[in-house]
Amino acid sequence: MERDPGPEGARRALGRLLEAVLASRGQANAVFDILAVLQSEDHEETQEAVRACSRLFGALLERGELFVGRLPSEGSVMAGSQGATRKYKVWMRHRYHSCCNRLQELLAHPSFGVKELALSTLMKFVQLEGAHPLEKPKWDGYYLFPRQLFKAVVEGLLSPEDDCSLLLSRFQEYLEHDDIRYHTMQAATAVVGRVADGYPEVPLTFWNNAFTLLSAVSLPRQECSSSSFYVKHVELSRTWKVVHLKEHRKAFQLMWLGFLRHKLPLSLYKKVLVVMHDSILPHLAQPSLMIDFLTRAYDVGGAISLLALNGLFVLIHQHNLEYPDFYRKLYGLLDPSVFHVKYRARFFHLADLFLSSSHLPAYLVAAFAKRLSRLALTAPPEALLMVLPFICNLLRRHPACRVLVHRPLGPELDADPYDPEEEDPAKSRALESSLWELQALQRHYHPEVSQAASVINQALSMPEVSIAPLLDLTAFEVFERDLKKKGQESVPLEFIPTQGLLGRQDDLCAQHFTLS
Repeated sequence: MERDPGPEGARRALGRLLEAVLASRGQANAVFDILAVLQSEDHEETQEAVRACSRLFGALLERGELFVGRLPSEGSVMAGSQGATRKYKVWMRHRYHSCCNRLQELLAHPSFGVKELALSTLMKFVQLEGAHPLEKPKWDGYYLFPRQLFKAVVEGLLSPEDDCSLLLSRFQEYLEHDDIRYHTMQAATAVVGRVADGYPEVPLTFWNNAFTLLSAVSLPRQECSSSSFYVKHVELSRTWKVVHLKEHRKAFQLMWLGFLRHKLPLSLYKKVLVVMHDSILPHLAQPSLMIDFLTRAYDVGGAISLLALNGLFVLIHQHNLEYPDFYRKLYGLLDPSVFHVKYRARFFHLADLFLSSSHLPAYLVAAFAKRLSRLALTAPPEALLMVLPFICNLLRRHPACRVLVHRPLGPELDADPYDPEEEDPAKSRALESSLWELQALQRHYHPEVSQAASVINQALSMPEVSIAPLLDLTAFEVFERDLKKKGQESVPLEFIPTQGLLGRQDDLCAQHFTLS
């Protein structure tokens, strides 16, 4: 192909070749020159070649000039006695496959512009193949979708080597269409299974790409009267699975269960648990299938257990999950680190919900109040401003626990009977103890903490104090709030006027020195 150097020369040359191929079948060999430019190392020339291929094969698909049906080998057709039209269509169909394979490779190109253009071109081919199928329907009304081409697109997005987060964000706009979303879930399930089973140790990049794609899939909460399809159809049949939300939920469930059955990196477990309660559980056909995953995560301890609480809360309250040792595990999560973790607000919000029932035994609530009081001795002020009202709310909800702050006929204690090392709250002897820690915190250096701890000195009011505004309180916010407080304009330092240098009239210095 003769052309001027540079992207502009490539564009003009490709335009001439494109017009020649579309104008005459006798110029079909010019397709090789167009495909050759796809291999160019210059990313601008590559983009021009991608645009040319998009126009060329888009026009051929619309004109029906590609072979339809099971594609025979190119050599057998060319050597046979079939007609020229059939040979042309088979030959051009093979060139189309070569183009699609190269476009899939370009999804890993160093230039994002090339990757984005390759993705949009492949998705254009998906739409055109859906409208002008390259396979014959098995019966009237059979649902046709270019599954193989679309699966190749998903494989390119789920690269084990390259971070595809930016490209996946571009792909996310296609997931608004029902058919693309449905087939994405099916293709992602197959690709994740194949890659996870094919690598002795799956690269972290692949898992991150897979999670980015899976978490981008969002299902509607209820069946919609109108469907949004990327591949246009004259009429939608109710016999197609792709039009039913129930089938989408089944595919969504298989996708996530297939993903979670593999051994994932710890950082990815946290990301999954963060979105589990809001973006995964509500859309599953059978949310109870997540019980094993969430209970195992809850048993891990640390931040993983804190994050598993949200999902368990949904299963317990909405799907009747029975977890015999739930409160014992929740009690075990209370350690000094709970005030410093990233998910502190979420944890205390859920703990407040779990401890809100009036049917909980007094010994259990007393154990939580005592453990939090003990931890409060070393907690930062921003955490104390939330924990102290939390403890007082527990005492308001459960009057039987008020003996922890007022036991008029109780015995004198030489030592605290509470055992902080006991893992079982029933054996911690918290109900025999007292919340002396709150009295100690009344002498805290921060005046707001001291004031919050002094609430127990009076009868607790019945309305609970909302801790919601205090859950996300940070040290910076407390500091800024203290800076904005206006103190007294003049601060009295001494009420007796100074007389003499050292304040006494009859001292030696007063005889020889005066204040001027």
